[in-house]
Amino acid sequence: MKNWFKKIKERYSLVKTRIAEFCKKIGADKWVMKLDWYIIKKFLGTYFFAIALIISIAVVFDINENIDKFVTNKAPVSAIVFDYYMNFIPYFSNLFSPLFVFIAVIFFTSKLAENSEIIAMFSTGMSFKRMMRPYMISAAIIALVTYGLGAYVIPEGNITRLNFEDQYKKKKKQEYVRNVQLEVDSGVIAYMERYENYNKTAYRFSLDKFVDKKLVSRLTARSATYDTTNVHHWTVKNYIIRELNGMRETITKGERLDTIIKMEPQDFLIMKGQQQTMTSPELSEYISKQKQRGFANIKEFEIEYHQRIAMSFAAFILTTIGVSLSSRKVKGGMGLYLGIGLALSFSYILFQTVSATFAVNGNTPPIVAVWIPNLLYTVIAVYLYRKAPK
Repeated sequence: MKNWFKKIKERYSLVKTRIAEFCKKIGADKWVMKLDWYIIKKFLGTYFFAIALIISIAVVFDINENIDKFVTNKAPVSAIVFDYYMNFIPYFSNLFSPLFVFIAVIFFTSKLAENSEIIAMFSTGMSFKRMMRPYMISAAIIALVTYGLGAYVIPEGNITRLNFEDQYKKKKKQEYVRNVQLEVDSGVIAYMERYENYNKTAYRFSLDKFVDKKLVSRLTARSATYDTTNVHHWTVKNYIIRELNGMRETITKGERLDTIIKMEPQDFLIMKGQQQTMTSPELSEYISKQKQRGFANIKEFEIEYHQRIAMSFAAFILTTIGVSLSSRKVKGGMGLYLGIGLALSFSYILFQTVSATFAVNGNTPPIVAVWIPNLLYTVIAVYLYRKAPK
């Protein structure tokens, strides 16, 4: 029996080698390259078509929901089109990119399977692993574009979009903050009882300087106004400076003093959605600076920074799941797989949102909370890949 299996195996290897040599002679290996381009074009074409279709529907629903607010607040048509919707479309396209990837993969791969094209590929000796190559190339392109847009391009547009929403849609922009205390430099602690953003002024302001944990200088002022034309430039009014040197104290008073304090309003006046307006390098710098100052309210910024990377890697995971699910030809067409794909993609986006709250409201590190969905869906992807038709 063992000898019989051995002979069969040897014959199979010989036939496989002969077929490979024949394919090479007739140029079938070049046809495989053409097949790669065929799948890549189908993937990316369906992906962008899905974006256009679903975002068009989202825009119609958004107009229907907000038209009364636009009319009531007298929003100009040019601002609605160019300031809001021209930035609304790329933001939400990038946000729901995993959904579009899943729809694209499920839709056109199911069509390939239904038309027996995948069976034809396998009949030439192509493995499932080899068939995955153009899919992974497409996923890499989408991942790079998604990260590039999310990290560098879209934040600039979000500034305009959020300003439009604050002016014509929500009108809930944070304009003041109370009881702010932060370290602005090594051993220098600033405190303000209230800060008003409309005039860039902090009231009941104080600045304490410590050396070896001992207070050596204290400035108190009725107000301190930030100069928007010069970075870190503040003007304090009605101030008193106390210089402490052992048991001796020197007091200086004045009406006005221009000084350099290493802080800006954005360091303590955190707007809703402010993290969306920063590029990834700006986020990284901001997080590092706020951690040095001991500022605790930065978890949303950390989540945004790590989520941009995690969402890009999701393209590979969801592509693998989509191909593994839809590459088998079944009765009834693609309806079942499309439903499963939509459910999985929506559950992924929902899980991303839920896991982010673990970091905001709990003690979970932001990087762990953001990557939990990717780790879970990687396990699902590996399982489905192994169960996929070979």
